[in-house]
Amino acid sequence: MHVGETIVLVILLFAGIAVVGYALSVYNALVSLRNNIARSWANIDVLLKQRHDELPKLVSTCEAYMLHERAVFQRLSEAREGLMRARSIPERAQAESGLTQALGQFFAVAEAYPDLKANQNFGQLQNRISELENQVADRREFYNDTVYRYNTRIGQLPALLLTAIFGWEARPFFRAPPEDVARPNVELRPA
Repeated sequence: MHVGETIVLVILLFAGIAVVGYALSVYNALVSLRNNIARSWANIDVLLKQRHDELPKLVSTCEAYMLHERAVFQRLSEAREGLMRARSIPERAQAESGLTQALGQFFAVAEAYPDLKANQNFGQLQNRISELENQVADRREFYNDTVYRYNTRIGQLPALLLTAIFGWEARPFFRAPPEDVARPNVELRPA
């Protein structure tokens, strides 16, 4: 073998190592983004579970005051059940939205009960659920940012080649259903 052939062979070897190293780097970055999506969704789930656990306390605190508001309690109960049945991200988004709407109606009706509003447990639970709602909103935003970065990355070269090999697909965003974008119609009835 001549010196020229050896140099060409060494250059090809280093080029091959560089290509493999770059492919591994892209692969690892994609795996990291996929894991961030899973982690961010798990964080949303934790908050939704906390909110789900707080609702029975809120309902039991309010039932004595709001005896004739069965429809409000029924909507809240149905929304909780819908959230428990939801499995996919779009289903969870829809169910979570329904629960948020039911809570909004619940708190709007509760405004008509001065004794209830003065109840310390009600105030604490209302504040806790409001905090959880804000945290869920923040984590949904983080989830969507992570999905955006992942979906953008898998659509670009050279990651596009790897996603084709591994069958990775774009992830769904956490979207608010159209009825959430519309202004809610809440009627308050005096006690």
